[in-house]
Amino acid sequence: MKMVIKFAGALLEDAAAVKSLAEQVASLAKQGHEILVVHGGGRVFTATLKRLGLRVTDRATRDAAVMVFAGLLNKQLAAAISAAGQPAVGISAADAACFRAEPLVQNDVEGNLGYVGYLTGVNREVLDSLWREGLLPVAPCLGLAPDGELYNINADHMAAAAAEYLGADLLIYLTDVAGVLDNGKTLSSVSSKEVGRLIESGVVSGGMVLKLEAAKRALGGGVNGVHIVGGSEPDGLVRAAGAGRSTGAAEAPGTRVLGESGSVGISAAYSAA
Repeated sequence: MKMVIKFAGALLEDAAAVKSLAEQVASLAKQGHEILVVHGGGRVFTATLKRLGLRVTDRATRDAAVMVFAGLLNKQLAAAISAAGQPAVGISAADAACFRAEPLVQNDVEGNLGYVGYLTGVNREVLDSLWREGLLPVAPCLGLAPDGELYNINADHMAAAAAEYLGADLLIYLTDVAGVLDNGKTLSSVSSKEVGRLIESGVVSGGMVLKLEAAKRALGGGVNGVHIVGGSEPDGLVRAAGAGRSTGAAEAPGTRVLGESGSVGISAAYSAA
């Protein structure tokens, strides 16, 4: 399968979690899956901004994002996967324009949020060449715009958009919680139709809102399956990937996000819409 796996920034702060997940990523790659890993920066980035006294949207903040995302965290994660036996390559949007972006529009003003953007395309030739050579690409949440500037992209939405552009079979979100929670209970599955209700009722909030919105977009764009799973769950990533090849949601931990039809593999339903 072609997979996009998104690491939550909080997981990158836990050395044991990174080691375990890197080993699982390596195991899946050795099975022949073509994998793109996408990551954010989470609290590491926030702490860096605080130390530097920077605002959220200016050029200096963007430069800090490049430093943290494409530098420290990207290389640490690529090194962990390589150490687990799967050669990994840290790539950024600036490398052969691998990930293209446009400035985000707010209140009908492009660039009103500063150097914050959204993904508009991927360089499939570069990614395909890496996979052919047995290399696993690891990408930070950055995009290169036509103006030659790098833009910070929300990592959840970047992963979903990348999965859509790549025609991925499976998108997996690795989080610091067990999955989508309702009164402390992990929901085994959520349909796209339920996403709005869960958000409006306050059942989900914060970062999970972004993940569910992104998951819905990915399914609507033809991605066959989306799974949200806790990164600390033993073998959770491998089990979620295995369940991605079947129709049962109970075979893996976490939450499977289903299409509006309540099933996996809904690209045909969306293409007809």
